[in-house]
Amino acid sequence: QVQLVESGGGLVQPGGSLRLSCVASGIIFSINNMWWYRQAPGKERELVAAITSGGNTNYADSVKGRFTISRDNAKNTVYLQMNSLKPEDTAVYYCNSDIRRPGSNRSVNYWGKGTLVTVST
Repeated sequence: QVQLVESGGGLVQPGGSLRLSCVASGIIFSINNMWWYRQAPGKERELVAAITSGGNTNYADSVKGRFTISRDNAKNTVYLQMNSLKPEDTAVYYCNSDIRRPGSNRSVNYWGKGTLVTVST
C-alpha cells in the first residue's frame, strides 16, 4: 500500500515562512511528477506547484517568487518552502503524485490527506 503523508502545516503570521513536507511510503518502484495543491474554505482545490522527476518546476501565478517546490528522490519526499505568507494562502495543502509500483507498467495517482496552513495575526 502506498501512502502520501504531509507535515509542516500550522499557524504563522503574515510575512512568515513554513516548509511543508510530503513523504511517499510503501513499496515503490519510481515516483514521477509530484504536485502541491491547496483548498481554501469555500473554494475549489487549486494547483500550487509542480515538479517533474527531472526537477523541472512550475508555479501558480499567485505564489511565484514566494514558494519553492523541491524533491529528494532518495527520500521519496517533496517539499514546499513558503515565504512571505499572506492571509489568502490559508488553506489545506495536499500532496499529489504519480507513483509506479514494482511489477506494474503504469503509474497510479495518489493523494495525501492534507495539512492545514493558517496565516493570521
